[in-house]
Amino acid sequence: MLLLLTGVVAACATKPVQSPIQAPSAPVASLPAAVPVPTESVASTSPPAAAAPAAPPAVAGATRPADFLQRVSFADIPGWTEDDQREAWPPLLASCRALATKPEWKPACAAASSVDATDALTVRRFFEAQFVPHQLRNPDGSTQGLITGYYEPLLRGARKRGGVFQTALHKPPADLLTVDLAGLYPELKNVRLRGRVVGNKVVPYFTRSELDKQGLLSGAELLWVDSPIEAFFLQVQGSGRVFLTDTNETVRLAYADQNGHPYRSIGRYLVDRGELTLEQASMQGIQAWAASNPRRLKELLDANPSYVFFKEEAISDPSIGPKGALGVPLTAQRSIAIDPQFTPLGAPVFLSTTLPNSVVPLRRLMLAQDTGGAIRNPVRADFFWGFGKDAGELAGRMKQVTQMWVLLPAPLAVSAR
Repeated sequence: MLLLLTGVVAACATKPVQSPIQAPSAPVASLPAAVPVPTESVASTSPPAAAAPAAPPAVAGATRPADFLQRVSFADIPGWTEDDQREAWPPLLASCRALATKPEWKPACAAASSVDATDALTVRRFFEAQFVPHQLRNPDGSTQGLITGYYEPLLRGARKRGGVFQTALHKPPADLLTVDLAGLYPELKNVRLRGRVVGNKVVPYFTRSELDKQGLLSGAELLWVDSPIEAFFLQVQGSGRVFLTDTNETVRLAYADQNGHPYRSIGRYLVDRGELTLEQASMQGIQAWAASNPRRLKELLDANPSYVFFKEEAISDPSIGPKGALGVPLTAQRSIAIDPQFTPLGAPVFLSTTLPNSVVPLRRLMLAQDTGGAIRNPVRADFFWGFGKDAGELAGRMKQVTQMWVLLPAPLAVSAR
């Protein structure tokens, strides 16, 4: 089956993605004036800006931790004592809810229950006592990588097709086969294979173009929205909210599955054809191009064979973010998506980067609570900005240089060198 499904591998994209209807889930920092940095979105695979290093080649298969982790001290982390780690406490507790039963995480999570989380120094000392910091390194030994941004968007839609609501968002089709090989091959625990059965063979599932051209998702519609380009970027973010004008309610669409084809950057597609410059190929630039070229929109979207399916969830508390790959809600500006081959889901990760489109330092303790189809390599992350338009403005322009330090409980720490 593994051979039959070669080329069908796709990562679990939970994303993971303001609004005149609801306020952002957390305040968003204002941006200083700066030179534009090209970026498409969280899942963009186009090359980074001149100021950012190109992401190193993806590392295939399992890698020994000592190959990409360098044990260090907290004194080696720039900005460690400047960050207010109290803001990372709620997502830490969320990670512990998912990890507390794992032996290597039990001591740290148990100790967290008795910490006075209102005192900044006490919280910092907790992290220093319970975790061992490791700097993440690329396969070539370098320590700089790429960080992009994502957010939870808000779309307008309806439960029934009609008027401006002509673009469907779909649930997983019945014939989509998802294969988890972890039971047979533990080293592939983070790999899912997608396909479909034809006769007695498993073959790759349909591409975005094939699904649309052949009408293969008829009957799998969840909701209808008013913009095909916004629907596309919802798939890139992996989750979002939809205000339903016919029922006057807001629902969340969460990631359910994907067709198994790799994400291809539509920003890169436009740059390669001379439609946009690299500096213009941000999410906002692509949206502007789509508005000016409605007849070519299908051509553009079909350049990406990947297609994401959703499930509907009720929103009990608008301030709570969507769930990431760890299964806990994401926290605006304190959750990131990582490559789980190198960084354990749920682990604290310290970032040293800059605000989008600027040189203003952004040094902050985050929690690795999500994954994404474009998030590959050790020094690679996606910064969750939160919900709505303001968060989207920041996420759409974020493509910065970053360094990363993962904090591991003692049982997972690598030997000092």
